[in-house]
Amino acid sequence: MKKLLFIAAAVLLPFMASAQFSISGKISDKNSGSALIGASVGLENTYSSSRTDASGNYTLKNLKPGNYLVKVSFLGYQTLERSISLNGNISLNLELIQNSLLADEVLVRATRASENSASTYSNISKEQLEKNNLGQDLPFLLNQTPSVVVSSDAGNGVGYTGIRIRGSDPTRLNVTINGIPYNDPESQGTYWVNLPDFASSVDNIQIQRGVGTSTNGAGAFGGSLNIQTTTKRDSAYAELNNTFGSYQTIKNTINAGTGLINNKFSFDGRLSRIQSDGYIDRGSSMLKSYFLSAAYYGKKDLLRANVFSGSEKTYQAWNGVPQNLLKTNRTFNSFTYDDQTDNYVQDHYQLLYSHTFSSVFSANTALHYTKGRGYYEEFKEDQNLANYGIAPFPAGGITNNRSDLVRRRWLDNNFYGLTYSLDYRPSGNISYTLGGAYNEYDGDHFGEVIRGQFIPIGNSITPYYKGNGFKTDFNTFAKAEFKLGNLNLFADLQYRSVNYKVSGTDKNRMNLHQNDQLNFFNPKLGFSYEVNKRNNVYASIAIANKEPNRDDYINSSLSNRPSAENLLDIETGYRHRAENFTAGINAYAMYYKDQLVLTGKVNDVGEYIRQNVEKSYRYGLEMDTKVQINNSLFWSLTASLSDNKIKNFTEYSDDYDNGGQIITNYKNTDLAFSPTFISSSEISFLPFKKTEIALLSKYVSEQYLDNTSNSQRKLDAFFVNDLRLRYNTSFKGLKNIGLTLLVNNVFSELYEANGYTFSYMYGGDFTTENFYYPQATRNFLLSLSLKF
Repeated sequence: MKKLLFIAAAVLLPFMASAQFSISGKISDKNSGSALIGASVGLENTYSSSRTDASGNYTLKNLKPGNYLVKVSFLGYQTLERSISLNGNISLNLELIQNSLLADEVLVRATRASENSASTYSNISKEQLEKNNLGQDLPFLLNQTPSVVVSSDAGNGVGYTGIRIRGSDPTRLNVTINGIPYNDPESQGTYWVNLPDFASSVDNIQIQRGVGTSTNGAGAFGGSLNIQTTTKRDSAYAELNNTFGSYQTIKNTINAGTGLINNKFSFDGRLSRIQSDGYIDRGSSMLKSYFLSAAYYGKKDLLRANVFSGSEKTYQAWNGVPQNLLKTNRTFNSFTYDDQTDNYVQDHYQLLYSHTFSSVFSANTALHYTKGRGYYEEFKEDQNLANYGIAPFPAGGITNNRSDLVRRRWLDNNFYGLTYSLDYRPSGNISYTLGGAYNEYDGDHFGEVIRGQFIPIGNSITPYYKGNGFKTDFNTFAKAEFKLGNLNLFADLQYRSVNYKVSGTDKNRMNLHQNDQLNFFNPKLGFSYEVNKRNNVYASIAIANKEPNRDDYINSSLSNRPSAENLLDIETGYRHRAENFTAGINAYAMYYKDQLVLTGKVNDVGEYIRQNVEKSYRYGLEMDTKVQINNSLFWSLTASLSDNKIKNFTEYSDDYDNGGQIITNYKNTDLAFSPTFISSSEISFLPFKKTEIALLSKYVSEQYLDNTSNSQRKLDAFFVNDLRLRYNTSFKGLKNIGLTLLVNNVFSELYEANGYTFSYMYGGDFTTENFYYPQATRNFLLSLSLKF
């Protein structure tokens, strides 16, 4: 009998050892007992998670025996943690208590799309950002979202980086931080290099594609990035993150916070340093930043003060690599001067306040101030001194009119203003929001010659040009939402008034005299229909308007100044949400009037200018799916298919043989940098508890460098795969020890994600020159994270 028992035990032991169990139950409100739909349920230090269904039920499957910490969170409720010992299937019903304190989410609610809104959007949580936050700029952390293409001047995602959504460049993407505009008011671009490691202070991001909801700042012609920074954490914490990687990349980050003190106050801080040599020769970066936040939480009041800053010193790699060197010297950099660097410091001050007057009426407001200052330094050969306001002078018996020299071009700007929103919700079926902002920008542009081959050492450094841009931006918007049964109707009306004045001289020492007043009306209408608790459909129509940027003004005169751009955006889609499966598919049609594009035309002093094209459009389909195949296997997939055209396009090419420019007309050409197909995939496998292996894939079809659809001026399609390995555990005194290895471009795909082109006639030959920004081949980042 003993032998039989021993044999039976030996046979059954492997099955017993591999036994897997489940945790299931219901999440509800402690006071009312009503089910909480969409609550997040997860196990600490594992990758096992779920969301409650239409009845508040959840299930965590395929769990091995052991001790776990169950963590439940839901917006507006206190996070609940419960320790359990699992040695069989468990039924665990939990009740959440509503927060008695205001939540930070109210500060950005006015500009956010909600779950059943008629907008096309994606939400990215802090946990999602942390997985890939190993030193690369924020655009690279958003690479797996629909219709996104990212690029890096230095090739490895550190330093100057860019992001396009639906083919739209950063000047057409509206970015707000806690509802406060971040886009540069003059160029309208976003420069993430000025906020290094900012993702380490971000709690969540919402990306709205298309026009989206009314927000503050420049018009959204491709999408909006609505960023919320650090929010309330109940307990004190400290975190240390260190990364080492290819190209001498190093990242050091310290995060710390007090948690809630006396259930009213909290203080958070971060200090970061990132440095890298870059993939491109001399494409180095030295980046530093800090983030400080203090908050007061009351039953009806929330006051938060944020102070954050970034400084960067980046060796210039923005000339790209000539096409003829791509096969022989992909890391070529045409700059060789030791101090050919870009240097900039940007300080941000935000004061955010929210007050609840009653259960149905609340108000939010914010004051902000941004100070930016810096320059880029460059060596220039054989320059005409008259262009710098320097008189000829004798040296060695010769009067010198030309000289090699080093110059700096400076920016010194101030951006300040206020934002506000009033929220009135008299019932669960009706809500009204009134919001807006007033902002001013005052920016100086000037240049200095700091030394030169034939310039006396005693030559005083005085600006050889000095210009100023002053811009006021006022907007106000009103939103209303009505629920009629399963039908949700919304209207969103925005009025925006912009005044821009340019004075002084430009870099060519030409006088600047521009003053433009623009008034825009941007309406949005739409509906969503809740088929059931898991499915809804939506549709919307929106109009957006956008002013020209600084270069458009200073490179034109009153007689040929470009017009503002106009967009009609139509969106429709379907969303499905189940316990282990979410999916969304949407279609869009974006009709542009007077879109500003580069045509090759030059102005009186040879500067390339943008011109309005009367009609252009983007049609597309987007899909975003996430599925939990089992408790160990997850798959996220996005795909975008689009058609992007200009009805009639005129190209201008320089004619050096005869003078002037050659004019060529085209019909129905592709918009530049607008790939027909974009797809991303993330397959995550959890072979063991606390361990993850993930394959991240990205495919981008070919795209053109200009608007001619010329096959000789394009970026080839590319398919890039990254491998991520993560392990998390805990130890005495440490809440979490995280080890992450990210192998980028694991198969060493040779590809370029950005570039530019120009063509000309010379010596009887028509020549096209293409320049590209090669992205790094196989490289790695290894990170160690300690949480106390």
